[in-house]
Amino acid sequence: MTVHATKRTIERPLEQAEIPGSMMTKFAAKAIAVMRIATGWVFLWAFLDKMFGLNYSTPSERAVINGGSPTKGFLSNVEVGPFQSMFHSMAGTWWCDVLFMGGLLGLGLALILGVGLRIAAVGGTIMMAMMWLAEWPLAQHTAGGDPSGSTNPIVDYHVIYALAMIVAAATYAGHTWGLGKIWGHISYVRKHHWLL
Repeated sequence: MTVHATKRTIERPLEQAEIPGSMMTKFAAKAIAVMRIATGWVFLWAFLDKMFGLNYSTPSERAVINGGSPTKGFLSNVEVGPFQSMFHSMAGTWWCDVLFMGGLLGLGLALILGVGLRIAAVGGTIMMAMMWLAEWPLAQHTAGGDPSGSTNPIVDYHVIYALAMIVAAATYAGHTWGLGKIWGHISYVRKHHWLL
């Protein structure tokens, strides 16, 4: 008995593929698109709040537009883990502020628009790994002996955000409710798949 592969086309949606295997239903594609957009909004909101001091996590007097540093408060207060001194030395430096704010804006826009998801997944995973190292959830106590507030030593929200970005890139989540298809047809992007 021979099994002939059929090409999936617009006339034959994924849900009706004759050969079982990797496929995504329309509902799954929409669910992943919602996850992509929601994750993007987390990063874009953080950028907006830190840039303009919307008085959520950043008071207006500490906003970037008012001369504040988005990294100084967080990194200078790192009290756990083996990288405390490294993060303290990075706190408030111009290059760290620029990279952090650029990362927040880039991740937010890429995920919401559904373009450049591979770059977003790599860059976002690096950013989340650095933030995970700064919070060091493995520690139950700070350097001063106070409870660290860690609720899970391995999988925290940094890991979940990184996984969400990886899943969005791996499933071409920008094609659903995003500009991924249009982005993928740009000749430069077609020649350089890492831009997808």
